[in-house]
This record gives sequence, structure tokens and C-alpha cells, in this order.
Amino acid sequence: MPARTAQRRELKMSATTSSIIDTRRHQMFPTLEAAEIERLRRFGNVHTFASGDALASVGQVGHGLIIILSGRVDITQRNQSGPSTPIVTHGPGAFMGELAQLAGRPALVDARALEPVEALIIPPERVRAMFVAEAEVGERIMRALILRRVGLLETGAGGPVIVGRAENGDVLRLEGFLSRNGHPRQRLDPETDPEAKALIERFQVDPGQLPIVLCPGGQLLRNPSEVELARCIGMVGPIDTERLYDVVVVGAGPAGLATAVYAASEGLSVLVLDCRAFGGQAGASARIENYLGFPTGITGMALMARAYNQAQKFGAEMAIPDEADGLEAMNGSTGEFVLRLFNAERARARAVVIASGARYRRLNVSNLEAFEASSVHYWASSLEGKLVAGQEIALVGAGNSAGQATVYLATQAAKVWLIVRGKDLQSSMSRYLVDRINGLANVEVVTQAQVSGVEGTGGMLETLRWRAPSGEVVRQIRHLFLFIGADPNSDWLAGALKLDAKGFVLTGAEAGTSRQLLETSRQGIFAIGDVRAGSVKRVAAAVGEGAQVVAMLHAYLAGRGSGKVVQ
Repeated sequence: MPARTAQRRELKMSATTSSIIDTRRHQMFPTLEAAEIERLRRFGNVHTFASGDALASVGQVGHGLIIILSGRVDITQRNQSGPSTPIVTHGPGAFMGELAQLAGRPALVDARALEPVEALIIPPERVRAMFVAEAEVGERIMRALILRRVGLLETGAGGPVIVGRAENGDVLRLEGFLSRNGHPRQRLDPETDPEAKALIERFQVDPGQLPIVLCPGGQLLRNPSEVELARCIGMVGPIDTERLYDVVVVGAGPAGLATAVYAASEGLSVLVLDCRAFGGQAGASARIENYLGFPTGITGMALMARAYNQAQKFGAEMAIPDEADGLEAMNGSTGEFVLRLFNAERARARAVVIASGARYRRLNVSNLEAFEASSVHYWASSLEGKLVAGQEIALVGAGNSAGQATVYLATQAAKVWLIVRGKDLQSSMSRYLVDRINGLANVEVVTQAQVSGVEGTGGMLETLRWRAPSGEVVRQIRHLFLFIGADPNSDWLAGALKLDAKGFVLTGAEAGTSRQLLETSRQGIFAIGDVRAGSVKRVAAAVGEGAQVVAMLHAYLAGRGSGKVVQ
């Protein structure tokens, strides 16, 4: 192992040994001044609790933000076996809650009164109003809510328990889904963990039925889909079919989240849909170093998580995972739109923004799908980093996403083969990434090469073959990463909007006469980000279009109110 790689690992390990509760406790659990509490009283109502009463219970929807006026409340982390683990005891001036309180989702910790308690309860919809009206104290509270979620992610507290082996394809699928959505979870190995064995015996689970998932509310799921898991843990609920939103945004990548932030902050009612998780392809970037305002770089997931929390702070509603299946006009005279969802639900809107992005491309290699669950990856997060630690791996791609993934995986893997179809990296990758890759001793770039075969047993990749100018190369490789671009996620729009030959959504003059720059062939429906024909495939450009489209939304909705819009 190169000395530089070993040093990076040591630094990383030492940085993660201290809990965030230890290092940032003063920010996680601040005490509000009496004057600050008085200013917040108008947003909620005072309630009393007797000694022993539960103020919050894991798996149950909480009251909202709870500010303790008198008395003490114990906050504990629930364990599957054994006693609960104490987190903190709140006294007067402290407040209860974490990010779940922004969206009215189930609590991830237990809270019980140690003595008679008087508390100011601010419901979720009023919490968002409080953030806007009381910016200074709201900033302190928001920071605490975010840090508390980070602390829960460290321990997995309050999240579902996944029982299965780490390399199992369905375990990877479920862990990846929860990780991308910033939700705590725990994984227990049935071969080594006594708690896992106890759960298997308790629910009489056959080993062939693994993985199983135990939800915080006690429900047991047997190898669930992402949607089943999300509904079990309260991540997503039914959409109110009676509500007419100002705008429904399809896609929670950088373009969609930017739209949600700007539209919600300007008073529009916003619903955001995404079929899997927030962040889009940007969330897959191990480190973005050329985004304005982050000179030291930021992971794509961290950047997108901030945008996701920011959108909720301003009142945008998130329905993730919920996948759009079609688009139709409910009533031509009123101009309302209806989005059909795969779960048979409907969402009504006065305007629609399509930000559905693109789907990862797959290699045209025989038998590839046999290894996609466990050994072929389209994402390079810390989860994949742990899987490949100390191993020899291969990555295919030559764009910035491929470069960022290569740099990250090189800190985890013993050897990275970067397989490039073209003659060099410079023509498709930013210079800073090319220079960084050239300086990594455990990365070998193979140009003018293509993967020619994959082999393995039991769904696990064992051998990778690629053709290069020097001949065919055969390596014993168990993990293959693919960053070879993406195709527009627009199949669900066929027949509803004008698309170009490759499936990208046409906007502006190409979509029809008198259309605004980001407006599609159907008035009141806009397209932004990677799904739009002619868009610049950069995070900053997607965010810019998300901001720009809000001005067009205001103009369109104002025109509707005056009767000037023609469908």
C-alpha cells in the first residue's frame, strides 16, 4: 500500500473516532434565552405533561418542535436488545427535535418526562414559519436539528434494522437507499451478530428469505422494495389529492431542489417528487471542487442534503420515493395538470417543472445484469468505499464524475484501474482532476480500452476482461464502477411533450412559438437540468436553471390569474 494512501486512511480513522455529540455538543443542544422563547410563543401552544409521559416515541409522528419551559425530559436511543442508551437530558430553555420535525415524520428517539413538564409545542407547518420570521434564533435551531440528524446517522438510532450480509445485493440496495436519503439505519450480520440470530429465531425467518428489515414501529419486512421500506418507516405518505399545488417539481436533483428552494421561499406551494432519493447524479460525486463558494470542495451528497433541508425549511413538501408515470391536463379550461404516479396516486398542480434528470448508462456486455446487485456500481459513496477496502477494482468513464469517483476510491482500494474509451482524459475531464489522478500511485489509467467480459458465480463478480491496444487483459476483480454518462429520464413524457431524437425535452423556440426559454411545448410545463435539450451538464448550470424557472413560473401563474394564458 502506498504510504500516502495509508496516511489518508489513518487520518480518516482518527477523524471518525470522536462522536459528533462529543465534539459539537454545545451546538447540538443549545439553551434558548427567555427573551427568545417569548418571541417564539406566537408560533405554538403551551402543553403540560405528567411525570413519566412520553413526549416522543420512535416510529410515531411527533408533535413538532418542543421547547421545554419547565421540568426535565430524558432523550434516549432505543436498542433492539437491552436497555435504551441515553443521549441527553433537556431542561428549561432546551428544545426537542431533529430534521424529522420539519416534515412531520416519525420520531427517531424516545422522549420521556422525568417530572411534570410544561412545554411550548410548535407544529411542523409553524416551525417553517418560525424559521422565516425569526431568522437569528431559527439559524441556531436549524443547525442543531441538522447536527442531531448527523449524530443519529453515526449510530443508526431510530432507523430500521437490516439483517443480512454486507455483500448481499439486496442489503446493498436497501442500505444505499437509506444512505442517499440521509436516514439512520443499522445492519446486523446473521453469521456473527447475536442480535441478528435472535431476530431470525424470533420471527422464524428462513436464511433464504434474508435480508429482513425490522422497522422502528415493530413491523417486519422480508426483502422489501424501497417504496415498501419508505412507507414502513414513515419517509413518505399519501399525497393529498384534494390539494392544488402552485407547482409540482418532478426530480430532486440540483435543478429540482433549486426550484423548490426559490419557489417555496417566495410563497409558492411546492411538491417535489423523486423516484429514489434527493441529489440526483450530483449526489454521486465523491467531491465537487469547482462549485462556486466551496474552495476546499464538498461532497455531492453533503451539498444536496443542504439544499434538501433548505427546501423543507421554506415549506416545500417532499414525496420521496414517489415516481411520476404520466402527465395529463385535468381540465383544459382551468389549465390544471395531473401527474399520475406509479402507486396509482395523483398530484394536482397549476404548473409543472420537469427536472427528472437522466438514467445511468449500462455497458453493453453480456451477463452484466447478473452482477449489478452486488458487484457493479453506479455510485461511489462511503458504503461502496467500505466494500472495496484493500481490493483491486476497476472504474469505467472519463468525465468529471468518473474522475471524482476515482480520486475517492483510490483512498480506499489497493488498486484502481481507470478504463477510458478515448485516447486521453484531458478531452473530457477537468484539468484539476486529471492532475490529481496522475499523482495517485495506486491508479492506472488504461486508454483506448473497452470492457469485453464479466465472469463470476453466485451473483458475485470474480473476473473482468478488457480490450486495449496491447491486447486483452484479464484481472481478478470483484467490483466494477460505471460512470459512462446517462440518458434522459423522459420515457414517461412520451406523447405529452415534444422531445428531440435522443429523448431530451425541447424548450423555448424549439418547442413552439412564443415559448419562454425553459418552457416546453405545453404552456405551464417547464423543463430544466439534464433532461432538457441543450442544457449544460454542470451542477451550477442546473441550479441556475432552477432559480431562473421560478421567475417564469410567477409570470405564468400571474397570467393565469388575469386570464391571459392560452392552453
